[in-house]
Amino acid sequence: MVQTVLIYSMGEVIGDGLIKLPFIAGLRAAFPDARISWCAAKGETVYAGPLKAVVAGYIDEVILDGANGAKALDSLPWSKSFGGRTFDLVIDTQENLRRSGVARRGATGRFVSAARQARGQDWPVAVTDRLARLLALATDGQGAPRPLALTNPDALKAAEILLPAGPTYVGLAPGAGGQAKRWPLENYLELARRIAANGWTPVFFFGPDEAEDAAIAAREVPQALQPERNRTDGVPVKGPLLVIALAGRLAAGVANDAGPGHMLAAGGAPLLSLQQDRRKAVKFRPAAARLEMLVAEDYGSGMGALPVDAAWAALEKLVSGAS
Repeated sequence: MVQTVLIYSMGEVIGDGLIKLPFIAGLRAAFPDARISWCAAKGETVYAGPLKAVVAGYIDEVILDGANGAKALDSLPWSKSFGGRTFDLVIDTQENLRRSGVARRGATGRFVSAARQARGQDWPVAVTDRLARLLALATDGQGAPRPLALTNPDALKAAEILLPAGPTYVGLAPGAGGQAKRWPLENYLELARRIAANGWTPVFFFGPDEAEDAAIAAREVPQALQPERNRTDGVPVKGPLLVIALAGRLAAGVANDAGPGHMLAAGGAPLLSLQQDRRKAVKFRPAAARLEMLVAEDYGSGMGALPVDAAWAALEKLVSGAS
């Protein structure tokens, strides 16, 4: 019986942390009673910061300190990995063989290694598929990624207040870290108008640095909701935790290749992902339960080449459940 699990990584910035959430949810489902530890060997992970509240109940502890493989000297025989602790199951998610040897020291039972799997010709390109394979190997094929089932009462309460039951909500997340990855705002606005004309309710998600775009959307599509802005619910929940909770109330979402898309996927929303190029679209595909993906380079040069009509057709499929 597996009572202790260690997940070994080098660390996570926000994008890495978000794309791994369905893996974490699947891991907890496979081992509901185990103590799950997450080792960020380089000493930094968003699971100890911005996503700490999101993974509460899924990860029991985060290990940041110690000779855990980040340095070459950590591989010496007398080095005490994980403070000398051992675990019934260790899943090594990184692909460096030396570091994998460090992770192996912590396993008293099963050891699953991405570093070894990556040497095979059939190692998947997509990060989500790689994590899914590791989870399947660790569970004899029984485990699989799944949406987070949030239990945070404040997050659930806020989502219910901000998006009450009744309407068919469709999320729109126009932001991205780089301008080249953004589908033009005017296209999102046109999609929002079509959503409203179809009797659904458009819901915009804007980041804290996108106030100008949020104001344009409020002016151009006044019937659309912006639940994160001008809140009066008084519930002290915001950021990724709130977005993931709201995603659970969406019939579908549309997002660029950026963090908000992974948040919507983690919350269980069927997702239309708008990608810039095919290579990244494959590798960093969101782990949505139901996914449609459009790639701009299939239509021309730049995100603006991706037509609204194609996005609308894909979105209709998602909302209707045909995808």
